[in-house]
Amino acid sequence: MMTLFKKNTSVLVRLLPAVVLWLTLTGPTAAAEFVDGIEDVPVMSGMQQVQSNNISFGNDEIRFVEAYLSGRKATFSSVAAFYEETLPQLGWHFISRRNSSLHFERDAERLDIVRENKSPLLVRITLKSKD
Repeated sequence: MMTLFKKNTSVLVRLLPAVVLWLTLTGPTAAAEFVDGIEDVPVMSGMQQVQSNNISFGNDEIRFVEAYLSGRKATFSSVAAFYEETLPQLGWHFISRRNSSLHFERDAERLDIVRENKSPLLVRITLKSKD
């Protein structure tokens, strides 16, 4: 009986990180909005996408998407903290943070998040192929 308990416990311990990630992605944030054209970059709570400023084009080899988010109460520091925490969970690798910009990479793509205006906050998100 004790051996069965130990085996089941070790299985649960190994599955725990996957369960936590699943709960994180399917919990209250499951209804999260994502940036148009970038299916795995969420819009931070308190920010809204500026629909009239979207640019998106590409083919099988290259892709370019530019979108703008705005928010009256958010700060770029809170935006940076959100994306520095969230994007690595979605496969993006944090590259650098300089002044009012963040840079991530994944596979053959680069993602830049740049503050365009401080008040009200306006953030430009650009996804482009590396080459």
